[in-house]
Amino acid sequence: MAKPSTEALPTGDEKVAAVRSMFDAIAPRYDLVNRLMTFRMDVSWRKKTIASLGLAPRSVVLDLACGTGDLCRGLADAGLSPIGMDISYGMLAAARTSAPLVHADALRLPVPDGSIDGVTCGFALRNFVELPPFFTELARIVRPGGRIALLDVAEPPNKVLRWGHGIYFGKVVPKIGGLLSDASAYQYLPKSVAYLPEPERMLDQIREVGFTDVQRRLLSTGISQLITATRP
Repeated sequence: MAKPSTEALPTGDEKVAAVRSMFDAIAPRYDLVNRLMTFRMDVSWRKKTIASLGLAPRSVVLDLACGTGDLCRGLADAGLSPIGMDISYGMLAAARTSAPLVHADALRLPVPDGSIDGVTCGFALRNFVELPPFFTELARIVRPGGRIALLDVAEPPNKVLRWGHGIYFGKVVPKIGGLLSDASAYQYLPKSVAYLPEPERMLDQIREVGFTDVQRRLLSTGISQLITATRP
């Protein structure tokens, strides 16, 4: 299945406003819809994301686009020290975590250089205005030896699975979201995959800002992807 066109999708400041408004609207039932539309696979994906960091106990991990705090809770359970940041007030208000929470733009983080041990980010890469400045910001805040783990959707490499996933993600997910939450938001989310660059280009962008050991791992037959890297 070819990626949907980006022609009808917002860009620049319009995208920032649209994304903030959308996540404010879906925050109250965000976790419920996630569990239903992924058949709870998102729970195991987040556990793998946290495990892939390989950081020492009490390491400070910034969870960007933290949403309602799923990754923050998992990071705390793993003995790490999470800080959640999100551009959506609605998501922060609906968060269920004891971690410190900050309202912030991921492209302009209120964090000193080299002060963070690790970064996680779940299902948000396609919602940023631009990825290269985001990766540059990660390189700025992560200390030498620190790690990043970025989780997002993907398309299965198998043609048959890709076709089936395309129907489910493009047709069924919007219906589920429309019934339980905000219909327009869940029509946007499948289309937003078009924002993601080709996998190898995205990995090159991470290498270009100075990360090493850049790896991409497909999860659950390829319907999600986990990208990890180390700050040398």
